[in-house]
Amino acid sequence: MLTQSLRRQLAELRSASARPVILIDGGAGSGKTTLAAEIADDWPGKVEVVGLDELYPGWQGLARGSALVPRLITGSGFTTWDWAHGRPGPRRSLNRSLPLVVEGCGALTEASRAVANLAIWMELDEPLRRRRALARDGAVFASHWDEWAAQEVAHWQDHRPWLLADLVLPG
Repeated sequence: MLTQSLRRQLAELRSASARPVILIDGGAGSGKTTLAAEIADDWPGKVEVVGLDELYPGWQGLARGSALVPRLITGSGFTTWDWAHGRPGPRRSLNRSLPLVVEGCGALTEASRAVANLAIWMELDEPLRRRRALARDGAVFASHWDEWAAQEVAHWQDHRPWLLADLVLPG
């Protein structure tokens, strides 16, 4: 999934930024987590990767999680979400000297884009995204797909993240 264009931009980031910050947004099942892992694996050295699943405050928390991204980027850590108990979880520290990749629906807004170096939008049609997401997360996500999809649509209407992206990649 690391295209030549993306590889080129990542190489430029490594040489131009003391702490590169990369945002990856797109719908559930579009390949955001996979791309984040590929970027981290390809990067020479350690990279902090944060999936927004770690901090959405529950199934109705996409907008609230998205609003936390700028502070996540500029801060030294964040409070995770304990999905099993439906409450805030432990704090996760971030090493501000390491490159940071933030992936998840809601990662890309004007506020987060202002404090990031590279923004990527993952494009994939809904039926395939749904199949992939449900194959990955099973019945737990299946029972929440419609409410999550409605939040994604609201995020897209409010922020138009693909227009803020430096790259639009197929999922």
